[in-house]
Amino acid sequence: MISWVRKFLYRIFCVIAMLVSVYLIVDFQISGTFDYRVFIMFLLLTVVEIWGLIDWRRNYLLMKQKESELKLYQHYIQPLEELVKEIRARQHEFDNHINAILNMHLTVGDYDGLVACQSSYITEIIRDDETRSYLPLLRISDKVLAGFLYSKIVRAPAYVKTEVEVKSLEIISGISEHHLIEIVGTLVDNAYEACSKERNHVRMELDSEDDRLVFIIKNQVQNISMDNLQKFFEKGYSTKSREGDRGLGLYNAKALIERYKGTITVSQDKEQEQNYLTIMVNI
Repeated sequence: MISWVRKFLYRIFCVIAMLVSVYLIVDFQISGTFDYRVFIMFLLLTVVEIWGLIDWRRNYLLMKQKESELKLYQHYIQPLEELVKEIRARQHEFDNHINAILNMHLTVGDYDGLVACQSSYITEIIRDDETRSYLPLLRISDKVLAGFLYSKIVRAPAYVKTEVEVKSLEIISGISEHHLIEIVGTLVDNAYEACSKERNHVRMELDSEDDRLVFIIKNQVQNISMDNLQKFFEKGYSTKSREGDRGLGLYNAKALIERYKGTITVSQDKEQEQNYLTIMVNI
């Protein structure tokens, strides 16, 4: 029998059980007599009703979750489509660059000069093409996460430089999509808010191990004491000057991660004489 037909008939049965239970209650109040067989029937029907309500509630929550994930997909797949369109639009420009490189031998007389000229031209193309570093996002399996990260990157302050490294194209996680976006969004927002024109470098790494997502984000910071580092996930703690709801983002993200039996760690690392705050999530 089709699943939805079975569920429909079951719910009809639950409604009938509820009506019979109400009838038994009214009959007992009117007659004033106690019949244990009627009482047992009443208990059985009550159990059926309670089970039906639990089943309805579970299906309702599942439906709401699916609706939420569909909205996320529709919202964040658009930035990814815009990236694809931009790459396609540059195809003609790319062909022109290839022709320019191929015909350099017509204007450069010696081999060493030709190599130097081609190398310089290619380096300049790569440096000017900012979308090149985000191409790995197009290939990961989680398109909602890819679109979300790309939308965050392109809306970051102009002085921020973002690098993305994808170590595994098959991104798998047991967490629901909207909760994953909530966690990653908190970490990305915190990293960008901590940036300044002097410390403007953010690095993201995406990987998947044992059917769990590994997300690492690093941003340049001043030296942070060990005491303050240990307070990062405490409720109300914030490195920002404003008060109010500050300090709740990382605290809530950690609580959500722990609900799914995941882990989140924070550390401070030195890379090329620069100080980085590193947050790693495994979920």
